[in-house]
Amino acid sequence: MFASRVLLRAPLAAVARRAAVSSVRTYSSQAPSSSGGAGKSLVVAALAAGAGAAGYHLYLENEKSSLPTVTAAAEKPKEPLDYQKVYNAIAAIIEDENYDDGSYGPVFLRLAWHASGTYDVNAKDGGSNYATMRFKPEAGHGANAGLGIARERLNRVKDQFPEISYGDLWTLAGVAAIQELGGPIVNWRAGRVDGEESHSPPDGRLPDAGRPDGQHSRDIFYKMGFNDQEIVALLGAHALGRCHTDRSGFDGPWTASPTVFTNAFYTELLGRKWVERKWSGPKQFEDKESKSLMMLPADMAMAKDKEFRKWVEIYAKDEKKFFDDFAKVAQKLFELGVHFDENAKVYQFKPTNA
Repeated sequence: MFASRVLLRAPLAAVARRAAVSSVRTYSSQAPSSSGGAGKSLVVAALAAGAGAAGYHLYLENEKSSLPTVTAAAEKPKEPLDYQKVYNAIAAIIEDENYDDGSYGPVFLRLAWHASGTYDVNAKDGGSNYATMRFKPEAGHGANAGLGIARERLNRVKDQFPEISYGDLWTLAGVAAIQELGGPIVNWRAGRVDGEESHSPPDGRLPDAGRPDGQHSRDIFYKMGFNDQEIVALLGAHALGRCHTDRSGFDGPWTASPTVFTNAFYTELLGRKWVERKWSGPKQFEDKESKSLMMLPADMAMAKDKEFRKWVEIYAKDEKKFFDDFAKVAQKLFELGVHFDENAKVYQFKPTNA
């Protein structure tokens, strides 16, 4: 708008200046009267002035009509964000030989999981929408120890694509981790917004891995809106990554291939003999044979609880079934607490290693 006013002002000013000069020239070229006295001179002057004003008005109107119409320069519409490019940028920073088992994928998935798993279906708050782990209260929850590593790493992508919200970035990183490490294609939608610290959920909404009873898992996951089958499917993500004594207090990987997404969590849980580890840390289990793998008390509950075990056995026998179910429940998890536009696009990203 400012540009249009400047453009319009210049020709109008020029017209005014030309009209004023023309009027002055007309008046100054009048011949002095040889007779008729001062009164006649005044009449002539008045008529001349009137004619000059009328001429100026007519000239200005004609000039106006001949001027090109000037409108405000329309802002160039922003190009829609190419989320495949964002996905690719995340994929490019997953591998790093100097980090855990050579991959940030597991900690990216854990960030997406914990940022989303605070939703409460009754309170209608929490979830991935406001990315409140940016603030000290939620970042300081015990269950989120160590996730600053993932958030800091992903800031590289945020710098490349500043228009993406943190909630979208973190959940997209979870999708990228699953897919780049060999897991299923997970549908994803954009639309999360960055909130304020006041949106932070209370502590205690994430599961306590040290609880050995299945009821605790139900209490936590039912509040998010999940059923028994979905709970067991989500736990299959333990095929990736490892525990750290300086974060959760627990130690070790669940599987022998912690950077490959498979159904190995279920096959290991059912196929190995697990004994309580004798050490100074919190109660956990190790495989009796190699003592190199571990299970958490909450994991063992999946094998002991009748309803949970049913699904553990299904997924141990059928990896495709697990992949199909996990893809659905992962999308559901990452969308908890988010109000999408009615026509929000559903993305399926192509893995960079496909």
